[in-house]
Amino acid sequence: MDNRLDFSGKVVIVTGGGKGVGRGISERFLSCGAHVVICGRSEPDALPTAGGRSAQFLPCDVKDFDQIQDFVNQVAEEHGRIDVLVNNAGGAPFADAATASPRFSESIIRLNLLAPLNFGQCVNAVMQQQETGGSIINIASVSAVRPSPGTAAYGAAKAGLVNLCTSLAVEWAPKVRVNAIIGGLIRTEQSHLHYGDEAGIEAVGATIPLGRMAVPEDIGDACLFLGSDLSSYVSGTTVTVHGGGEKPAFLDAANTDGK
Repeated sequence: MDNRLDFSGKVVIVTGGGKGVGRGISERFLSCGAHVVICGRSEPDALPTAGGRSAQFLPCDVKDFDQIQDFVNQVAEEHGRIDVLVNNAGGAPFADAATASPRFSESIIRLNLLAPLNFGQCVNAVMQQQETGGSIINIASVSAVRPSPGTAAYGAAKAGLVNLCTSLAVEWAPKVRVNAIIGGLIRTEQSHLHYGDEAGIEAVGATIPLGRMAVPEDIGDACLFLGSDLSSYVSGTTVTVHGGGEKPAFLDAANTDGK
């Protein structure tokens, strides 16, 4: 049996790994034997648990470079290695681009683009010293590759994150692989804030070719692949996990049967 998805003895960092997509990613790595370290500004009410083990939490505000450096140093000192970094922390509230304040926009860019760059830089310094190197995975969004009205700064930051991985994959090779995951519409514990009640969530899911929204574990499975030796020759690219995407609006607007 192929054991390349066995993460026993490996150390995985998941930023924002205590809830939503990050929690699903953390649980997937835990189920495959990894020691998972998550971070956030505050500890979640319940730590991710799977495979008979729980994630370790260490506080860190990913927008603060000094805190990132201290966090990475602590993980490296405690565990002796870092094998995978998943830059998952991010997000943005709705904001009209015409009236959003410069401070707001700068904060969104800092969280969704600069924080992953800074975290990657600190972790890369550790991975370069390891014989086996490591894997860095940036969680992006379909907002990076299509219009993102109401979250323009977020979409721009995620587009930058996708491009960033192509450059870092060249600079940090051959020891460190860097890839991005473009996530589609994902059902989390906060989905009702974006899509409404259960009927609304199901209606949105029905617009996706595979008939449902993603769940956090779907993103976690893609991370397992990119973090493992199964993807040993995959770097500088994106894996799109969106269930087939969103069909073009003109298909519903057109008044011809296409024959």
